[in-house]
Amino acid sequence: MILDKIAEINGAVNGVVWGIFGLALLIGTGIIVTVCTKVFQVSHLGLWWRKTIGKMFSKDVIKHRKEKGVISPFQALCTALAATVGTGNIAGVAAAICIGGAGAVFWMWVAAFFGMMTNFAENVLGIYFRRKNENGEWSGGAMYYLRDGLGKKKGGKWIGKILAVLFCIFTMLASFGIGSMGQVNKIVANFSAAFDVEALSSVEVFEGISLYNIILGVLIMILTAVITLGGVKRIANVAEKIVPFMVVLFVLGSIVIIGINYTAIIPAIKAIFVNAFKPESFVGGGIGGIIVAMTNGFKRGVFSNEAGLGSSVMVHSNSSVKEPVMQGMWGIFEVFADTMVVCTMTALVVLTSGGLEGGIFNVKTGVVAEGFTDATLVAGAFNQVFSWGDIGQKFIAVAMFLFAFTTVLGWSHYGSKAWEYLFGAKSTIVFRIIHVCTIIFGAVLTSSLAWDISDTFNGLMMIPNLIGVLVMLPLVVKITKNYVDRKVKNKKIAPITSYDPEIQKEDAEAIENGAE
Repeated sequence: MILDKIAEINGAVNGVVWGIFGLALLIGTGIIVTVCTKVFQVSHLGLWWRKTIGKMFSKDVIKHRKEKGVISPFQALCTALAATVGTGNIAGVAAAICIGGAGAVFWMWVAAFFGMMTNFAENVLGIYFRRKNENGEWSGGAMYYLRDGLGKKKGGKWIGKILAVLFCIFTMLASFGIGSMGQVNKIVANFSAAFDVEALSSVEVFEGISLYNIILGVLIMILTAVITLGGVKRIANVAEKIVPFMVVLFVLGSIVIIGINYTAIIPAIKAIFVNAFKPESFVGGGIGGIIVAMTNGFKRGVFSNEAGLGSSVMVHSNSSVKEPVMQGMWGIFEVFADTMVVCTMTALVVLTSGGLEGGIFNVKTGVVAEGFTDATLVAGAFNQVFSWGDIGQKFIAVAMFLFAFTTVLGWSHYGSKAWEYLFGAKSTIVFRIIHVCTIIFGAVLTSSLAWDISDTFNGLMMIPNLIGVLVMLPLVVKITKNYVDRKVKNKKIAPITSYDPEIQKEDAEAIENGAE
């Protein structure tokens, strides 16, 4: 069967990109950037907190821009969060716990802590190396700091160009996986379970696939087309309206669940830390069990917050900011909000519901309650509290739809920027149409295969991006020091904002007049 062959090939590639090399590159880069920036996410916590959440409602952050293809910092954040806060925050966290135990959550936190600085470095480089395309819109991303950064190093010209092309190819593939099939698969699974229409779900079109699944897939295709074909401004306008609403609503709902199960909070947190280094028997004993927990925590962490993929750089580069470090700090906040807040809420909902040795998931044995899978585990937890009319399950189905649908929108933009680099800005409509068409495959693929394909594309995309970040790290440190010297230590020195002398001159004049 063709799906079995795809699964076999994907498994072989996945084993390489998510093996020791991939994980060492991912976490190692975060550690190196953290050390080289003197643990910026902690040492300058007050600075990046004031410049992000502290300015959330200021005119500079939320005001819409009239320039073509330019969006506000808040819109850039919401569009980036739209792409990152997806099924990985609900089904992905549940899957990590089911496979790697409660300890996987600890490793997810570790990946996020260092991932904050990986995302910081990516966005600093993204703003520094961005330029205007043939449509007069900002374009930035790993492909540009690979070609114009790494490529300018001695002997690096062809290496930079090759890695830039590979990154773009992997980005487009990832947009079909994490940004389409994986998300739609979870939407359909949860929505069809919560809002079953027997007249449609009972009609089997082909093996295991109902007419209801296909109709849901087609409806999502139509909605996606209406929004994404309008370009980044339309995507950003939708994202800034949906993302804050969906995140706040999910967090509040999670707090209610966790609060009702308050007696299990301390045992759950204890299990997270203890099982990270002493996994339960269903995960495996000794070093092998720790590796299983660690791998699943890292993979689901990256699937959720995307730090290290170089993905969100492509929308952050459309921001109106002038200071690379300013957008870098929004990158830190993005990872913090995605993993430290939303994913932690999901994990505690799963671990506290019904107690650690019962309810929907048994932490000791790894047994999932009958009738649930990793895709519907969180819905089951909500349904235990909000059981009347299956409101809890319906709430999660709607939340999953919003989370996953906005991720599809964000990744459509990422893939189109990769297409733009390879084929030009005038033809990006072709990519958007192809991306919309792939959505139907997410509605018919099995859950595990859609998920595994997404993991593989993530890993492939990560490798060239992180090579670029490591090579260009001295520049990141230089730009960061320049910003801190000016903004924190009040030194009178010229800002560093762009590789392009003309853009640098314009930015310096704008900063002199109070812009950031």
